Amino acid sequence: MPRTILYLDAIAEALAQEMRRDPAVVAFGEDNIGGSGASGMLGCAWGGTKGLYAQFPDQVLDTPITEAAFVGAAVGGALTGLRPVVDLMFVDFMGVCFDQILNQAAKLRYMTGGATPVPLVIRTMWGAGLHGAAQHSQSLYSLFTHVPGLKVAVPSTAHDAKGLLISAIRDDDPVVFFEHKLLYYTPGEVPEEPYTVPLGQAAVVRPGTHCTIVALGLLVHTAQRAAAELAADGIECEIIDPRTISPLDTETIYTSVAKTGRLVVADESNPRCGIASDICALVAQNAFDSLRAPVRMVTAPHAPVPFNPGLESQYVPDADQIARAVREIVGAPVSAG
Repeated sequence: MPRTILYLDAIAEALAQEMRRDPAVVAFGEDNIGGSGASGMLGCAWGGTKGLYAQFPDQVLDTPITEAAFVGAAVGGALTGLRPVVDLMFVDFMGVCFDQILNQAAKLRYMTGGATPVPLVIRTMWGAGLHGAAQHSQSLYSLFTHVPGLKVAVPSTAHDAKGLLISAIRDDDPVVFFEHKLLYYTPGEVPEEPYTVPLGQAAVVRPGTHCTIVALGLLVHTAQRAAAELAADGIECEIIDPRTISPLDTETIYTSVAKTGRLVVADESNPRCGIASDICALVAQNAFDSLRAPVRMVTAPHAPVPFNPGLESQYVPDADQIARAVREIVGAPVSAG
């Protein structure tokens, strides 16, 4: 039976259950062991590995602050039969080890004709809202979606965080697993037993007939607030959560657009070459005949994330912006606010 637990606890539970099921599952990262029970120590940045070392001392590796080294070691471990789960903390640090991901993890299975799977998961947190400034607040999932050979998961709920992480750990390809910082303490119904959410299968979060809203991560919840506001005016929006953006479940999106005739994509990342522009382009190319209005993107501006809290609150798309975009293409009145 489902219980209500936090998004962060769902991730920790998935890790523990998979480590118990398969001794080849190993945790790499900075301060992994810190959460073993020592006073004041979290277990990685937020406590996602708390208690793991006490249960699985041979499967938890506490690494130095050298992302290039421990991601490279995890790639090598995956090639030898391990299933490493790397906690890279902030996605902004991916720049330090991008070669290991881009040119090694993503390419080796292809370059060996499928002979060397790379069962590697890289967990990382992303997103603005905690005043982390430009180097600790980015939404960089589009960079990894662009790279063939990588799978990219962006769970928006505690339920999907657990199920997608278990699927990622069991997958034979490298998966970059994006966890929004503002979702860690969000509760949700999560079964206690292990289960999987398939990679590449979107969720219809809310059914509707007037406009399709595709949203990622934290913005799934923002889109739900916008849809509730719009419903009060008789505008029913269908909300699609892709859950993974590589592979991307385009058929669910096309089916929804065929029903509603309209599309708004809400994406916290920057607009140029981002996921919003990619989804809009795919729909324009493959489902153009279904559209009754131009597609709309609601994204962050093409600028670094500001440190100033007031500016940061204006940077991240909000429910009013999503509702305004929907009203514009539905033809409903748009409030002056």
